[in-house]
Amino acid sequence: MTDIKTIQWGFIGCGEVTEKKSGPAFSIVPGSKVVAVMSRNKEKARSYAERHGIRRWYSDAQELVDDPDVNAVYIATPPSTHTTFAIMAMKAGKPVYVEKPIASNYEDCCRLNRIVEKTGVPCFVAYYRRLLPYFLKVGELIRSGAIGRVINVQIRFAVPPRDLDYNRKDLPWRVQPDIAGGGYFYDLAPHQIDLLQQYFGPIIEAKGYKDNRGGLYEAEDTVSACFRFDSGLPGSGSWCFVAHESAREDRIEIIGDRGLLSFSVFTYEPIVMQTERGREEFVVPNPEHVQLPMIQSVVEHLQGLSICSCDSVSATSVNWVIDRILGKF
Repeated sequence: MTDIKTIQWGFIGCGEVTEKKSGPAFSIVPGSKVVAVMSRNKEKARSYAERHGIRRWYSDAQELVDDPDVNAVYIATPPSTHTTFAIMAMKAGKPVYVEKPIASNYEDCCRLNRIVEKTGVPCFVAYYRRLLPYFLKVGELIRSGAIGRVINVQIRFAVPPRDLDYNRKDLPWRVQPDIAGGGYFYDLAPHQIDLLQQYFGPIIEAKGYKDNRGGLYEAEDTVSACFRFDSGLPGSGSWCFVAHESAREDRIEIIGDRGLLSFSVFTYEPIVMQTERGREEFVVPNPEHVQLPMIQSVVEHLQGLSICSCDSVSATSVNWVIDRILGKF
């Protein structure tokens, strides 16, 4: 742990995720405040700083990292730049909090971890669902033995294309593999995989099949996979990002020998447990700013008050699984 009294954040990137999910939380947590923000678009950086009462703004990442008032850096850019900016900050001795996935490929994750080991500067990752009340409740139900011994895990996810997916001249960065690492699968599946590894331990085998069925962009839009945890527990998943509206689904099922537990990852539908007692539903609200619990954990770690285990090492296994499913190695 480090021991910084007040964490003064500099943001590299000020896109949509920072507006509500994360940005406001940095100023809500005691002993934490945002002092600078950076975007390659000068007007975007200036506008964000003015709207959020941030003193300084930059259009160059190195200038933000070199700002003497910045002692920690939040990286909220597309995945292809995460490793570069994180290494830049850590070499300057400044801890980082990086949006997920930590990088656009497993190899870059390993490169980043070598810098963490060399510098001793911590790197945290925004797998914030780990600490949300909704998913803590799921973990509690699994550990309680309410559905007995878990014997299988299934992920099912299907959504229709987004309006922007039809704009071939200006496609979202999330479907550009050189920026995102893959398509929407690389953007969304990491949350699901990370949660399952929190519940059941590391996945040690993974294989998948991918295809582009919609023809809207070059990246994969449909994926099927199977995987196995180190305990021997088998799992499977299917993802489709060009489904008809009637097929929309966001569901993980945990099958036990005494019942079934199902929950959503992105829509936060009521958690459902079915056992011999019948059907039970659990409605668990999350905070307005969903990254608040994770950001608080990171801040308290940097203040020397506790330990945040959501670091780059724990996040790297997610990229390994995703890359295995996509056949990258």
